[in-house]
Amino acid sequence: MINNLLSLLTFENIYLAANWGVIPFWFLLIFLPNHQITNFFVQSVIIPLLLAAGYIYLSYNIYLDGNILGGFELYRGLDSLYSMFSNEALLLIFWLHFLAISLFIGAWIIRDSRKYFIPKIITIPSLVFTYFAGPVGLVFYWFIRIFFAKKISFND
Repeated sequence: MINNLLSLLTFENIYLAANWGVIPFWFLLIFLPNHQITNFFVQSVIIPLLLAAGYIYLSYNIYLDGNILGGFELYRGLDSLYSMFSNEALLLIFWLHFLAISLFIGAWIIRDSRKYFIPKIITIPSLVFTYFAGPVGLVFYWFIRIFFAKKISFND
């Protein structure tokens, strides 16, 4: 039975589950940011824990292949980064990393917008940019936040 379950854990299935799996939580952040369901799922450790489980599973597979230090090639230059991403497991690890961090930033944007009473409709573009372009959405939100917080602070 466990072998049947492990046969379903292909890189493609992990990618599809993670990619499609985070979308409902982004919808919760956009449409129901202050709801208890959003607080329970998105503002807690549940989603990062699930993504971390995939991350750990992929890391273990890389370890079994004997290439655990292959991920550090990215520091040797752009060509090394390019060749590293030809390894599906490493590429998928970085994608899970991006999904987890982006969702964390989206949840932070919602919490911070509550703190400064920023209207939901104004935070929606920041969330969309964060989903698609990560740091761009965060910077976009920071510019909006300056007007509502009436201060510029680089360490909030």
